[in-house]
Amino acid sequence: MQGAQFQQDHLVHFYHLHALDWVDIVSALKADPVKTAALSDNVTNAPWGGTAYFKNVQLRLQTFVNSGQLGPFNNAYWGHSAYRLPPEANLMAAAHYIEALRLQAKAARMHAIFGGKNPHLQSLVVGGITCVADLTPDRIAQFLYVWKETQEFIKDVYIPDLLAVAAFYKDWGGIGGTSNFLAWGDFPMGEKEPDSLFLPRGVIMERDLKGIKMPDQMKVTEHVARSWYEAGSPKHPWEGETKPQHGDYKPEGKYSWFKSPRYEREPCEVGPLARVLVAYARDKKEVKTLVDDTLKKLGVPVEALFSTLGRTAARGLETVVIGDAMEDWIMDLVARIKGGDIKTYQHWDMPQGAALGFGLNDVPRGALGHWIKIKDKKIENYQLVVPSTWNLCPRDENGKMGPVEEALIGTPVADPKQPLEILRTVHSFDPCIACGVHVIDPDSNQVYKVKAL
Repeated sequence: MQGAQFQQDHLVHFYHLHALDWVDIVSALKADPVKTAALSDNVTNAPWGGTAYFKNVQLRLQTFVNSGQLGPFNNAYWGHSAYRLPPEANLMAAAHYIEALRLQAKAARMHAIFGGKNPHLQSLVVGGITCVADLTPDRIAQFLYVWKETQEFIKDVYIPDLLAVAAFYKDWGGIGGTSNFLAWGDFPMGEKEPDSLFLPRGVIMERDLKGIKMPDQMKVTEHVARSWYEAGSPKHPWEGETKPQHGDYKPEGKYSWFKSPRYEREPCEVGPLARVLVAYARDKKEVKTLVDDTLKKLGVPVEALFSTLGRTAARGLETVVIGDAMEDWIMDLVARIKGGDIKTYQHWDMPQGAALGFGLNDVPRGALGHWIKIKDKKIENYQLVVPSTWNLCPRDENGKMGPVEEALIGTPVADPKQPLEILRTVHSFDPCIACGVHVIDPDSNQVYKVKAL
């Protein structure tokens, strides 16, 4: 289910949340469907195509434009000078955007097969899972069918599209980079963590791939000097406090609801790029081979990974690696079921006295940590540090910028009134403010209108 989430989430991000930062949909109306069909045959292994197919897509786009309502393509800076793809490439990408809409809905069903629904799975509980009765041959075959179709799309369409777009924006291999990277890792292949993690754990400081280290969760602290919380010293999540204290927006003072997580008092980027860099630095064969082949195809050095382009490419490449690995995981599940060697749940009791616990893993957006303090069989304190908190955090008391802030420094902007270039870098992180900050009124269900400046 976790692998399926990566497949579906990364598809949605590339096509529906990020691709239109590089693809000019309106330009596709000028494309020659014959040339677009030829381009598609040359670039992708898509199961659909041909002149008639792309002509039909073009007519659908024209209908949107003629109606004056672009629907899902409404909020963008069409015609911006920073767009570089030729009309035929834009039309091909627009067609794949539509196909990806269909596929991601189908891919989401993989969660529902074993998890009951998507999102917010219903089968995960403390101690294991509750879906052992659903691990039938029919269910597994259904999962395999959707997994295979999704992985074929990723390899035959997503990655070729990614490479085709990247070829026109190679200079973005030097724009939008950060310095430090953290990955808790994910997909344990055995009982021992972090040694058994399929996606390894690691921290890279100052882009030093050779100096990669094993991170220690005790070195994580949260800072609030520039956040709308009561003043306090940096705290480890076990001691973490959440005491809101709203104020006016002041760039030189407090300006964000996000806290500022730090590792050894340094900001760290988390997410697909961090995971790929950690795996690359640890010489994980599946990742290193794919990364090196991609760099060779694009004709760019490994330093290009530290960028907006590298971040976008890393998301696609890890989708391939995880998707390929899922086949063995599924077959292993089948073998365990046939052999009667499967345990999905074990009972767990809250400890009687005081206890500390933590859980670390990586989700599609990046490193996720949960910390808990237990006292007298009750939760005394519970803190999460989620991916978007790492990436979108404000400066700390030492003036050190968060990763997104750092990545935006030096970004060339052709038109300040249409900052398309800024969107490219921000979107490449796949930020989710709702993941990092939850605002509630504990006394009512009143709906508030908030003006974002």
